[in-house]
Amino acid sequence: MTTLAHRERLALADLLETVGPDEPTLCEGWDTRDLAAHLVARERRLDALPGVALPPLAWRTEQVRRSFARRPYADLVHLVRTGPGHVSFFAVPGFDRLFNATEHVVHHEDVRRAQPGWEPRDLPLRTQDSLWKAVTSRAGLSFRGVDAAVVLRRTDRTDAEPSRHSSGDHEVVIAGEPMELLLYAFGRRDHARVAVSGDAEGIAALAAGSIAA
Repeated sequence: MTTLAHRERLALADLLETVGPDEPTLCEGWDTRDLAAHLVARERRLDALPGVALPPLAWRTEQVRRSFARRPYADLVHLVRTGPGHVSFFAVPGFDRLFNATEHVVHHEDVRRAQPGWEPRDLPLRTQDSLWKAVTSRAGLSFRGVDAAVVLRRTDRTDAEPSRHSSGDHEVVIAGEPMELLLYAFGRRDHARVAVSGDAEGIAALAAGSIAA
């Protein structure tokens, strides 16, 4: 059985190939060529990886990404599709599944939802279950800058318990399918189809707070 990370990698590569190198994405300042170069640099250059998480080293990550962006677009898409080289951190058995599932899902939607007429995908329940695990694991980090208790409520399963994160005197509930909650938790607020409810102070705290993308 293929993993979610692998399925999303192939779907993302197909979409990048279809739309071409100059289309917009939800990543501010990046077109599809830039996004493809980011994915390749992250997976194939060990010296680029630390700067993804550590701002003082981001200059090196960007330097490597720009060097990849100068390559022919078809080559970039091929590198996205075929995945990490043998010396990559992500080539370690199991690491692609653990660390690339949300990366590929979110960036797939970054391309999809920047195109006109997009609609949410009708995903299998097992995929939504995987995304629910991902977003509830991530949410503590994502919403730590929100001065309110953030409750995630899954709307596609009535038997799913809400997931509570952050803290504060007020509460705000974000409800939607797991894919939509994941995108919201990764900072794609304006393109995630969710419903936000709660007391006025909690809603204001969510709007004013920072979300760690």
